[in-house]
Amino acid sequence: MTPLKREVAFATPWFEVVAKTMQQDEPPYYSLRLADYATLLALTSEGRMLVVRQYRPAVERYTFELPSGVVDGGETPAQTAPRELLEETGYRAGEVEMLGPMEPDLGRLSNSSWGLFAKDVRKVPGRVPEQGIEVFEWRLDEFYSGVRDGRFAHALHIAIVFQAILLGKIPYGSGISK
Repeated sequence: MTPLKREVAFATPWFEVVAKTMQQDEPPYYSLRLADYATLLALTSEGRMLVVRQYRPAVERYTFELPSGVVDGGETPAQTAPRELLEETGYRAGEVEMLGPMEPDLGRLSNSSWGLFAKDVRKVPGRVPEQGIEVFEWRLDEFYSGVRDGRFAHALHIAIVFQAILLGKIPYGSGISK
């Protein structure tokens, strides 16, 4: 099925509301068009996962997340992820591996969320995290506990970790101590 008519009903620098008329004489269906996201599951050489804590005005609280950001125009997710890692955490990734795209919300959003993976990330001497961001190195069992107890609740980032587990990049289990 293809929309009979598609028009931008409202636009900001961050997103557009798109009105799609699917059938004659019916009100339009509204969706959001926004840039793709890139999220990096980054592990240190000790196997610790980099987690950032920052204030999110949308939910009006501090959240724990993986390093991530919007894929800028002319950039690929594989370019965005290490750039965001360095900006947000002060760590540098060597090789970055694509895990793949996911669709964040099929009912309202038209973008993709790209998961990427890097191991052996290293702190760059003298490089500080982006203002307003705290950086943590969590053991994998700390991350899994954070998901279980609700401290880490970012659904898209949890999905990327699950994707990494399924692809054999990281183990799952409560006895993980690395």
